[in-house]
Amino acid sequence: MKQITVLGAGYVGLVTGASFADLGNKVTLLDIIEEKIEKLKQGEIPIYEPGLSEMITRNVKKGRLDFTTSYADALQDAEFVFVAVGTPSGVDGEADLRYVRMAAESVAEHMLHPLIIINKSTVPVGTGDWVADIIQKKQKSPIDFWVVSNPEFLREGSAISDFMNPDRVVLGSRHPEAAQKVAELHRPLNAPVLITDLRTAEMIKYASNAFLATRISFINEIATICEELGADVNLVAKGMGYDKRIGPHFLNAGLGFGGSCFPKDVRALEHMALIHGAHPQLLRAVLDINQHMRRQAVVKLRNALDGLNGRKIGVLGLAFKPNTDDLREAPSLDIARQIIREGGQVQAYDPVAMPEACKLVPDINLVEDPYTAAIDADALILITEWNEFRQLDMNRIKRSMKGDVLIDGRNIWNPEQMRTFGFRYFGIGRGTKKNGW
Repeated sequence: MKQITVLGAGYVGLVTGASFADLGNKVTLLDIIEEKIEKLKQGEIPIYEPGLSEMITRNVKKGRLDFTTSYADALQDAEFVFVAVGTPSGVDGEADLRYVRMAAESVAEHMLHPLIIINKSTVPVGTGDWVADIIQKKQKSPIDFWVVSNPEFLREGSAISDFMNPDRVVLGSRHPEAAQKVAELHRPLNAPVLITDLRTAEMIKYASNAFLATRISFINEIATICEELGADVNLVAKGMGYDKRIGPHFLNAGLGFGGSCFPKDVRALEHMALIHGAHPQLLRAVLDINQHMRRQAVVKLRNALDGLNGRKIGVLGLAFKPNTDDLREAPSLDIARQIIREGGQVQAYDPVAMPEACKLVPDINLVEDPYTAAIDADALILITEWNEFRQLDMNRIKRSMKGDVLIDGRNIWNPEQMRTFGFRYFGIGRGTKKNGW
């Protein structure tokens, strides 16, 4: 059993702390927000992630996981300290490192014995060296410590499985012996371990997310062309995916990516490139295409309805992806706000994300189920591909609606079948045949 402290009770911190506790370690999870820690102590989990609440409850009962706001308590017996605080986007797209700085300074102030300090937060290349410098300068008296970069690759909605079954564990450090000790923590996961220098490990995280975002924007660019030329992007992607050099993953055309990682990390990498004299043309295009897909969804609605003023639009799904309540950078927010700006009304349903949505878009009308979202709607748009939307009674949906426009923002329905129900169906990149093709 190792003594582990995790700084930050956000998404990454909670999953990391609970998972290490589930592997048999003693974990203390620290956050400076007292209300959050009190709720965690009472069993209230601030995020929705399948299996996380049960895992936290189980390990609290077994005495392997506890919560605190005190750095002195959290560091008292710690051997490993994971920094999992937020790094939101700054005004120019750069990563805001204020919380990383606060964590580093607090560790320096309260540490009483040698520590291995592991950066789990997504941070710009060079941050590990910067953190080491802060701690060294802020220590009350010299105490040995070692900084390791251990970027996370967790997908919201499957984060626990991703932690327990990683494709790889990346560890970067100036001190290989410290990286090896962190590798031992991950040994029960039976995953490949790649040990690098600090800056390479930090870059692996950004390069990985930027590449995946690029695949999404690429297939969405192809989808836009397919609509004009009469091709079906679903079959195009399938044909591409059979090529072993390409593979099928992240080739689902739709309304683009959102969440806390891809948009933020691509912007941060673009900013790093700019300030160091590189020319990130591809990264800019990735972001531009992503925004274009959201605008195009509104264009389709506007054209199909001959304007949005006075129109009622039903929305299915608000979270940026299924199996999460996360609305950060969600396409639904941009689309709903634009509809409302043009005089339309939005009535929306999401299985878990509605409590936060009403704060972010106050004029949205939230309803109790997908069928209510369709009542008297001039159009219905699917934004998040929750499984429960795949087998809806589309006859009932159509009877409830005033209009007949159906925008399938994730291509989950069969176009011909939807047309037999009486819908004017619009998918993403599922062009109708032109000129007799």
